[in-house]
Amino acid sequence: MAMSAEIICVGTELLLGNILNGNAQFLAQELAQLGIPHYYQTVVGDNPGRLQQAIATACDRAQLLIFTGGLGPTPDDLTTETLADFFGVPWQENPQALATLEALYQAHGRILTQSDRKQAKLPQGADILPNPVGSAVGIIWQPRPGITVLTFPGVPKEMQAMWRETAVPYLQRSGWSQSTLVSRTLRFWGISESALADRVRPYLDQTCPTVASYADWGEVQLRITAPGVTPSAAQALIQPTEAALRQAGGIHCYGADGDSLASVVGTLLQERGETVAVAESCTGGGLGQALTAIAGSSAYFWGGVIAYDNAVKERFLGVTPETLATQGAVSGATAQQMALGVCQALDTTWGLSVTGIAGPGGGTPDKPVGLVYIGLAQRHGWATHYERCWSGRRGRDWIRHASIQEALDRLRQALVEGV
Repeated sequence: MAMSAEIICVGTELLLGNILNGNAQFLAQELAQLGIPHYYQTVVGDNPGRLQQAIATACDRAQLLIFTGGLGPTPDDLTTETLADFFGVPWQENPQALATLEALYQAHGRILTQSDRKQAKLPQGADILPNPVGSAVGIIWQPRPGITVLTFPGVPKEMQAMWRETAVPYLQRSGWSQSTLVSRTLRFWGISESALADRVRPYLDQTCPTVASYADWGEVQLRITAPGVTPSAAQALIQPTEAALRQAGGIHCYGADGDSLASVVGTLLQERGETVAVAESCTGGGLGQALTAIAGSSAYFWGGVIAYDNAVKERFLGVTPETLATQGAVSGATAQQMALGVCQALDTTWGLSVTGIAGPGGGTPDKPVGLVYIGLAQRHGWATHYERCWSGRRGRDWIRHASIQEALDRLRQALVEGV
């Protein structure tokens, strides 16, 4: 087997599901960027016997063992102690680590207790992996030929800083990172995974770069991955495939990598010097929250109205009693009047609205759970609406989320098409 890494995350809280294991995701992405293959991830609780079993298994199938968690001062922090025991070396206080720890505690006006000193105990022969933002140092250690051990605290901020500042340069110097893998993720809304797969099928079968599809809460993603001696070389391989996939996806391809529908809408509004306000019923403020999650959104988002009750729709948004009586709160006419009303009330370029039945109750045969209307309007009086009927089986949270995304996407398309 080629030289590979294994990630071993230590902590009973991970096994119980009390903490999401974001460290494994971060490290997996980082290893891919460095071109270091990794085939296994292990999660083990705070138990020395089971941790030793995990170490033994990892040594049989990987050469770079990366540990997170178990470096703190409490009795259940057992990672370095167990590593020392497994490889048969003393676990002892490191003078350099202790001096760093004492200086840190003194700078913060804290007294170093005997339990705290545990963080300065390392396996004999291990080098310190400095922690620039916390107290628990890690180790860089080659306990036997062909095995390299890196340890990190479980606190993500500390782990990530230590990885970037020390571990990555070490791995590059040591010859672990001789190539790189670069990935580019294209994001699509308004098209199913199967429909998109039909459009891009030849690219799903190619080997370099590879293309894989994923679906997540209504969004479809195409991840393009290529190897290269340098990131720029890998990106050059990706570029033609990305261009072809974007063309195949058409208007449904809204962005890439860290883009969101809200961020793309914000960029388009700023480019046009335009503004938006929202009126929401079933999404309960989620649409406004999505827009304001983007830094700088005050330049184009002016506010909104949560019109959950019909009286609010009438009083603040100008929805007519006749519309509510004859067509109902969940209707295209109501959605249009909500969008136009908030646009004119807040004097914005655009008004965007959502009204629907998120469930789990409240649906009828004519208007089932999952029926949603999106309203879109401009201040001069133009208005339209869009109907979506999500499956009620997906649940309230999914329906609300999808409705927010659909509303943003309808505005995005209007901005792209120059309405």
